[in-house]
Amino acid sequence: MGAVGLGCMPMSWAYTTSQQRGDRSVRTVHAALDAGVQLLDTADMYGPFTNELLVGRALKGRRHEAFLSTKCGLLVGDQHIVANGRPGYVRRACDASLRRLQTDVIDLYQLHRADPEVPVEETWGAMADLVTAGKVRSLGLCAVGARAGRRPGARMHDGTIRQLERVQQVFPVSAVQAELSVWSPQALEDLLPWCAARGVGVLAAMPLGSGYLTGTLKPGQGFEPDDPRARHPRFTAEMMAANQPVVVGLRRIAERHGATPAQVALAWVLRQGRHVVPVPGAKRERWAVENAGAAGLVLTDGDLAEMAGLPPARGSWD
Repeated sequence: MGAVGLGCMPMSWAYTTSQQRGDRSVRTVHAALDAGVQLLDTADMYGPFTNELLVGRALKGRRHEAFLSTKCGLLVGDQHIVANGRPGYVRRACDASLRRLQTDVIDLYQLHRADPEVPVEETWGAMADLVTAGKVRSLGLCAVGARAGRRPGARMHDGTIRQLERVQQVFPVSAVQAELSVWSPQALEDLLPWCAARGVGVLAAMPLGSGYLTGTLKPGQGFEPDDPRARHPRFTAEMMAANQPVVVGLRRIAERHGATPAQVALAWVLRQGRHVVPVPGAKRERWAVENAGAAGLVLTDGDLAEMAGLPPARGSWD
């Protein structure tokens, strides 16, 4: 694939909601497309629903320039999120997403989370029917959360691989979305090799460490109450300070290339395989353009060795 995508979630859900502006977000999508970005990633739960509406508005007249990815399977309520994988719901959710996105087909339709009360094969079968109906071109699966269903001694993505092996028997998986970054490289152990061996693409979520790897966040700066980083153990003042050596290392490499730490972090993700597409979120035009520029940054073997020697991130959920 060899390109950078655009995660649209921060434009209208979570992450500093006071700074979200619809018109600015439309300009950000346009700037990303102008910079060569093709993959746009959203979901019906973002907002909920408002993110798809925004993307649909931004793509008016430019739909042919984008590879459009959205998701189903999670419902947002007051103070809670629940999974819904019932086939009837999947069909209704797809139709609703098509309306909001103002398109007649979704390029990649992803299952956000499997419903524990519905066999994943049933949910996936309903999604496969959408491909047959011409409403969806391909199917993807989002990785099981890092803390979900972990058995003692199990690797982080064992649960996701079990789901993948089950749904592959029903209909081919085209892509898997999972966290992958310099400070969260666990997907390299098993998930990426599994995908590479089967020709499955990987959408690397949070490739900039939810903003930390850009070097723009300061220890102790604080976050808005509804920002997920306000509750994440890597974003306490103590852990942000402890993880500064990671950013310092990225900045050192960036200076050698005339690049930014964010571009180095994204270029590292791109080097993990031609089947890997980093999907950084962005709310502003300049960030989207900067991220897109990472596709032209070629890291040397020395750069990669230096990055491999950076200290692992502290304060993870595990």
